[in-house]
Amino acid sequence: MKKILITGARSGMIYPVIQRLKDYYVYVTVHTESELRSVKKLYKDFQNIECLKLDVLKDADKVEKLDIDILVLNGAIAESGSLMEIPLEKVKNNFEVNVFANLNIIQKVIKNMIYKGFGRIVIISSLTSKSPLPFLGSYSASKAALSSIARTLHYETMLLKANVEVVLIEPGLYRTGFNKLAFDKKYEFMDNDSFFASQIDLIKKSENLYLMLLERRNLTSIVNKIYKAICYDNPRFRYSAPLTHNWFAKIINLFY
Repeated sequence: MKKILITGARSGMIYPVIQRLKDYYVYVTVHTESELRSVKKLYKDFQNIECLKLDVLKDADKVEKLDIDILVLNGAIAESGSLMEIPLEKVKNNFEVNVFANLNIIQKVIKNMIYKGFGRIVIISSLTSKSPLPFLGSYSASKAALSSIARTLHYETMLLKANVEVVLIEPGLYRTGFNKLAFDKKYEFMDNDSFFASQIDLIKKSENLYLMLLERRNLTSIVNKIYKAICYDNPRFRYSAPLTHNWFAKIINLFY
């Protein structure tokens, strides 16, 4: 039975994927002890699932000992705020978690995959890597870096002929609570000294309307893509969903 490790597996779009992985042994990893208690209850009846606490910034060495066949990197955070005034520590935190921590885990796992002559790394980025949104520049930039890492690893593993596949997933807007939380974070530090102080109410209304109109409630399209990336023989390098958001990102890029 092949072993899969999934980071950032508390809930959201990854939960329905995990339920479908009945032919694999799955390490479901989360960031905190409270999240660990939650997922243990959630998967208590699944004999093929083991729940672990994994701080991606500190515990990468734990992953190296698990002999992983398929690595799914879903863990991410989103800091928001104008790039003109967002505290630099928040930007660093975004890159530490979304870029450096993920690359560190990849390096820990990929060596064994190369030695075995088999492995797959599924990197979950975002369509904001193609079409960044105002006030999400920090998050968008970190995801663009992650997408670039995926593309580079894809080329490098092909050169090695190591039978290690790299798959990039680019989700659009889905209603999991992540987007709303990300948008709202900037209001923790935006005050009367902000360049946008007089526009805060308008920005909030615009963002709420944006999410209401564009967020997909049904997760099926992205869940199917992630499942294909994990389970299918010879998967494509890149999967994006929903289709309308992917086309929107491509059209925007034609003009900027």
